[in-house]
Amino acid sequence: MFSTSFPKSSRALGATLLVSGLLLSGAASAQIATPAASPKSTVTQRVGLTDVTITYSRPSVKGRLVFGDSTSKAIVPFAKRWRTGANQTTTIKFADDVVLEGKKIPAGEYGLYTIPGKTIWTVVLSKNTKQGADVDGFKAADEVARISAKSTKLANKVETFTINFSDLTPSTANVDMQWELTSAKFKITTDVDTKVMAQIDEKVVKGTAATANDYAAAAVYYYDNDKDLKQALSWIQKANEKDAKFWNVHTEAKIRMKMKDYKGATTAAEQSKKLAVEAKNADYAKMNDELIAQAKKAK
Repeated sequence: MFSTSFPKSSRALGATLLVSGLLLSGAASAQIATPAASPKSTVTQRVGLTDVTITYSRPSVKGRLVFGDSTSKAIVPFAKRWRTGANQTTTIKFADDVVLEGKKIPAGEYGLYTIPGKTIWTVVLSKNTKQGADVDGFKAADEVARISAKSTKLANKVETFTINFSDLTPSTANVDMQWELTSAKFKITTDVDTKVMAQIDEKVVKGTAATANDYAAAAVYYYDNDKDLKQALSWIQKANEKDAKFWNVHTEAKIRMKMKDYKGATTAAEQSKKLAVEAKNADYAKMNDELIAQAKKAK
């Protein structure tokens, strides 16, 4: 009777060949990595106290006509819904509730679709972030808001589609979409005051362990935003009682100046200047000289 078993050396050789074959098969099936024609990009900006994140893919002009009417060979025709980039739908995420061009938008992530026009773009926020280029699958129920974005002509060509944030203020920013010779912007407004006032209430008004920095920050916010100046003065005085820094004493001088207490403003500015000179800070010394001159002139 013949044996059907193989010698140990043959079995070992077979196992080696099997493993080698599997490795070669895996290597053959692995894709070769090459640069994407429209690379993915993520840009995040803090607007006020709210983080806004936009994720999109960036196509390039490559000698083509980008925007145009339906009779042209434009790759983004006017009056047609666009995913606002290439590949997947562009998304925009708000960490908190915001206002876009006067319309309230709840915190969350949305598909950012646009309908370009010659002078005005329509920006569509949708709950659907996966629609891509399929314009037939959109549902009205998924739409969160439609806003308008003014389109302008750029002086210099932008080869690769770019979305950035511009014109920042303490509570607002514009989302600026640029490609070829076209720019379209829409404005984001965030609720800074509610958040800051809640912090002031917690740490300064109701808190029992407020630091000099807490008092100073509350006073500066009240001063900058034309709130109760008497309260601002009280807080900056407490800050200076705890730790008199030349910049905080200068804030007291500015608050008194705004309250038309010119004598008090002069006294505080002189003290701030003395501290600034001791700290070898020429900028604040000069700022105090200017404030003293203004106070004397206003008397």
